[in-house]
Parts: sequence; C-alpha cells; structure tokens
Amino acid sequence: MFLEIYNKIKEYDTIIIHRHNRPDGDALGSQIGLKNAILATFPTKCVKVVGDMIERYSWMGEMDNVDDELYENALVIVCDSGSEKLISDERYKNGKFLIKIDHHIPQGEYGDLAYVDTTRESCAGIIAEMIINTPLVLNKDSAWCLFTGIVTDSGRFRYSQTNGKTLEVASKLIDCGIDTEYIYSNLYTEKLENVKLRAKLITKFKTTKEGVAYLVNTKNDVENYKLPIFDISRGMVNIMAGIEGIYIWANFTEDTNGDVYVELRSNGANINQVATKFGGGGHLQASGCTINSLDDVKAVVKELNKVAKEYIKNDRV
Repeated sequence: MFLEIYNKIKEYDTIIIHRHNRPDGDALGSQIGLKNAILATFPTKCVKVVGDMIERYSWMGEMDNVDDELYENALVIVCDSGSEKLISDERYKNGKFLIKIDHHIPQGEYGDLAYVDTTRESCAGIIAEMIINTPLVLNKDSAWCLFTGIVTDSGRFRYSQTNGKTLEVASKLIDCGIDTEYIYSNLYTEKLENVKLRAKLITKFKTTKEGVAYLVNTKNDVENYKLPIFDISRGMVNIMAGIEGIYIWANFTEDTNGDVYVELRSNGANINQVATKFGGGGHLQASGCTINSLDDVKAVVKELNKVAKEYIKNDRV
C-alpha cells in the first residue's frame, strides 16, 4: 500500500494535503511533514497544505493559500481524519484523485485509495513509516514535524498504543538531527494565563457517582478567559485525568456561534461509542464531537455514565 501511495505522489505534479479541522499536533505534523518529504524528493512539484490554523501550533509552519483552479488536476491527500465532515476545507472533494491516510476508527468510507491502521498511535507515525519504506526522502524538515505528531498523539509515549514500532520510527526521526528539546519546549511550555486558567477550572468540574468528571465552559466563560478556544477545550480536558475513581472525563466548551465542542477521554473505557452517537469519533480512549447547544450536555453525560457503569461491571478497574 505504501508503494501505491508513493506511485500516486510520483504521478501528479500538483499535490494538496488536507487534515481535520481544529488541528492538533498529529494533524499538522502529518500534513506539513508529508509536504516537506515530497518536496525533498520532488523539488519541482507543487505541494500545498490547507486548512484552519491555531495559534498554539503556529511554530510548526503556515498554511498555503490555494486557488480553486489548482484542484482540477491535483492529487489530494487527507491526513488524520476518520470522518469526511471533520476535514478542514471542503475543496478536498475537487481533486482528481483522493488518498486517505489515518489511524482513527472510520466514521464512513472516503477516498479512491485509503490506508487506515487503527492500531497505530498516530497518523504521523504511519506517514513516517511510509517515507522510510519508500523512495521518499526523510530529511530534517519532515522529521521534526512527524516527531511532533508522534509525541503529541502518544502522550509523550505514555498511551497504550505506543509500542516497539512507535519507538523504532521515532528513533529514526531523531537520527535525522532534529532538536527534540526545541520541540518539547514549544509543546509543553505554557503561558501564565493558561496555568492560571487550569487552576481556576480545577475547582469547577463536576463528578458523577458512576465515575465521570465533566467541565462546562459557557460562551461567556470563553470570552472572559481571553484564550483561544482550543486552549480551553482540548487544552484543559486532562485537568481531570489521573483522579482515583474517575474513569471518564469530558470537557464541554461553547463557541461564539452556540456550537459546543466536546472532548472525551478515559483511562480504559470505550468512549468512542458515545462520540459516534453524537456525530463525532476518534479513538477508544480519546474522542470528540460537536453538539448543538449546552442543553445537550446532560444527554452526553448520561451516555458516559452508562459506559462507565458497564466498564466497572466488567471488572475493568
């Protein structure tokens, strides 16, 4: 399969790379890392990356401005998105050929060619392995982006899907001469405002008798916090992690348009089934979705309680 993808990359002069919206380190690391590897191999090709950007990861690179006409004869590659509706920039449909590379549990099928491995810790790890095992050139510019993706989605090599292959691929990226200290500094050095917000939110979350913790951030809260919504939603979900007796935790964050971003995490329970029920998806222990309003929070928590109760019943704790 890796050679099939490589041959398609070799075939097309124009390649446009997409990923999911509200990107994390893996989405951007996969996208920008693949772009850099393709350009290192084929310097005359036109390779673009598109999508929304967030401030937290701006140090990784910039997105390109792409005219609609460029899609007409382009190869489009979508990284790190298990669902079509989560893909940033709907023009991904306008290319001549579509490739999907992902590690999420699929929420429907898309693409003329798809490589999906749900056992992998990150999409960046898959792309790094593809580069290593094809004539694509693995250089420093691509390696540090891909390493960033692996680090973030593996929880700094702590999560259960981290295995020997993860570390083997990561070691080859490090051997390219990347500055891992620079990467970790950018990823895990926080602004004072974020630290203060974390301290504030620790006193706000609620718990249920089933072992679910959840936090609700209203539109007014978000405005008062004066931080990017990503920092409040995904950035704060794990303040509820590692608490004895808490098996599932959730962060509900209301956007200015009324939509509510839901970040779901667990230490073993399958919360992806809940995310899927509400139109989202992800991984067994890390998923997300978007609900229409804060009125739906109770419904989500009710489903999470059911999952936690079943998890305890099956002697998983």
